[in-house]
Amino acid sequence: MSKSTIRPPFAFLFLVACIALSSCSSPHLAGIAITHVTLIDGTGAAPKTDFTVIVEGARITATGPSASTHIPHGAKTIDGSGKFLIPGLADMHIHLTGAGEPGGSREFIIPLLLANGITTVRDMGGSVEGLKQLREEINSGKRVGPQIFFTGPYLDGNPPSSQPSIVVQNAAEATAAVDQLKREGVDFIKVQSRLLPEPYYAIAREAKKQEIRFVGHVPDSITATAASEAGQSSIEHLTGVLLDCSTREEQLRQRQLTPPPKHETKAQANARDRQWTKDLLDSFSDERADKLVQTFLAHQTWQVPTFPVLVHIGFLTPKTDLKNDPKMKYVPKKLQEMWQQGRDEQLDHRGDEEFALRAEAIQRLLQVVGKMSAAGLPVMAGTDSAAPNVIPGFSLHEDLAYLVQAGMTPMQALQAATAKPAEFLHRSAEQGTIATGKRSDLVLLDANPLDDIHNAEKISTVILYGKLLERGDLDALLTDVEQYASSH
Repeated sequence: MSKSTIRPPFAFLFLVACIALSSCSSPHLAGIAITHVTLIDGTGAAPKTDFTVIVEGARITATGPSASTHIPHGAKTIDGSGKFLIPGLADMHIHLTGAGEPGGSREFIIPLLLANGITTVRDMGGSVEGLKQLREEINSGKRVGPQIFFTGPYLDGNPPSSQPSIVVQNAAEATAAVDQLKREGVDFIKVQSRLLPEPYYAIAREAKKQEIRFVGHVPDSITATAASEAGQSSIEHLTGVLLDCSTREEQLRQRQLTPPPKHETKAQANARDRQWTKDLLDSFSDERADKLVQTFLAHQTWQVPTFPVLVHIGFLTPKTDLKNDPKMKYVPKKLQEMWQQGRDEQLDHRGDEEFALRAEAIQRLLQVVGKMSAAGLPVMAGTDSAAPNVIPGFSLHEDLAYLVQAGMTPMQALQAATAKPAEFLHRSAEQGTIATGKRSDLVLLDANPLDDIHNAEKISTVILYGKLLERGDLDALLTDVEQYASSH
């Protein structure tokens, strides 16, 4: 050790004394004041110019015109001139523990969420134990991260479509699974695609009895109309929706449920899927779509379209392949290899006709979401991160852009990631809009998202439950993720 690195005892004691004196005599930081900002509060009201928002700890303590809003002595002041303040964003369909634990959530997903202004998430399938541990780390202050709500494992048929799942094949097993998950403390019950009608309706009955909502896919064996009537609270990925909009719904459903012929080649399977999709799109009915939307409205069946996963894996085309996207540098190498397998599966040995059908399917889904929004049906933003080609954080902004493309205004798209999730979570009194007394989850933007929804990506500062992350902090998070990705 060099002489310069050794601190003499008297100098060390003097330094400690100075620090102690400084901490006692300097004014205590009394929160954060964002001044002279344009406030977009998430309620749908017109933006308020030259406003000041005061944050003290975990709460917003004041909002008002800058000229008349008192700034607490010692508060850190952030000049919001020329900037725009929105509520913290929510991704209402994500899988935090789906990218390899413990590093996947902590070193990859969560930092990308924070860097993109996401302060609340609804995890739609994962280990209860793992999610509880992650949530406790965040709630205790050990880790900075978004507020987490979760479903735990899926309830699915045999064999399940994905893991982690609890297989339920009859009413008794379904009832027991709902009871088990309720005891374990999940926020919702997640249903999956391979459930048969008997266990599905048993889940609906027991969820109602246990006063816990069930959400997820519309199983292949029932209609979206039936799922809505059974009380399913949210439908993910628009599953079953286009089928319910078809004049050939019953016939196409039977074809979907019929096992493939033995010894079917890959080319034959592709041709069969292609013909099914063509028949589905050709039989689309505006009248049936409108009727379905009215059913959803009558039963308050919320929708989470998750356009990023639909565009980049479900209906992938060479034009929507993200293989060479610069943001792939944030995705761990091992995960990229897995994603590449999924891309190959979706793109290899497919022709222009199939890709054209996939593009048409996305346009139809956008059309239906436009109908939903126009009718007043609640729609929420979500991504399905980290499904193949769905990059956490960034994909939420992509979803907002697709919601605007579907016909929603930029304000409505923002509300799909702010006020609407808070309403769905029964937390409107706590979050989702900017008002005195609410959680201090805020995102400061360099440009107006109401002019262009892509401006919601131009993030200057994130405040997460009172924790301040300025642009330098957010850039550091991105750098850390990039380094983690390059070695994992």
